[in-house]
Amino acid sequence: MRLNLRFIIGLIVAAVTLLGYFFNTSKNEVTGETQHVGGMTPDQEIALGLQAAPSMEQQYGGESTNAQATQAVQQVGQRLISQTKAGQSPYKFQFHLLADDQTINAFALPGGQVFITQGLLKNLTSEGQLAGVLAHEIGHVIARHSAQQVAKSNLTQGLAGAATIASYDPNNPGRSVASAAVAAAIVKVVGLNFSREDELQADDLAVQLTPKAGYDPRAMIKVMQMLDSKGGSGGQPEFLSTHPNPSNRIGRLQQEISQEFPQGVPAGLKQ
Repeated sequence: MRLNLRFIIGLIVAAVTLLGYFFNTSKNEVTGETQHVGGMTPDQEIALGLQAAPSMEQQYGGESTNAQATQAVQQVGQRLISQTKAGQSPYKFQFHLLADDQTINAFALPGGQVFITQGLLKNLTSEGQLAGVLAHEIGHVIARHSAQQVAKSNLTQGLAGAATIASYDPNNPGRSVASAAVAAAIVKVVGLNFSREDELQADDLAVQLTPKAGYDPRAMIKVMQMLDSKGGSGGQPEFLSTHPNPSNRIGRLQQEISQEFPQGVPAGLKQ
């Protein structure tokens, strides 16, 4: 009887969690998508990003003291914002060059805080490549990927909790622990799949954003080729731990560029 009651409670928790996720939606004004963001507002995303920025900077040696390189990053970033639909979003974009010259990485916090390490910047060979990296991170922000991930995390945690409640057996606790472990493993796999989709969407958005700001989207392919070569040299960039395999992304980028420009990429764009 007690086991049945736990099972019923687990079902109720799961149902409430699922309903809260699937019926709490918001339309993204930039991408036009209907998203599950758990009721988080853009203002809350901005506040979260500003709050997290100092600790993220510390992990990479703080802000770079190279004024010229910092200015270049900020100028390219602001050009992307001022000349594309990203500027129509409610987010307050700021671009940061981090002092770490060994780590190859770039990332964005919710609300518009965008970071690139000196380690990545020194491996880029053109302004167009820098624009491609920053546009990818801008894509994460305007697509509200962080807000989506928070909502998904709440969903999966709720479902994992419901599975634990429903499967717990006081007469055989080992079995309950195993069930919880299986639930946790499923949660992890789902999270990774969503993350890959987010990364590919950010690539797609970068292909749309860069030409609007005067940059050739094909420069992103050269960035992927560089990252792919670094990944095979023994010192895998941190970038590769959170992003899909560059060689796989090259094909997707080529396809997206062809769809965006069926008559060919316009001449005169910065490489």
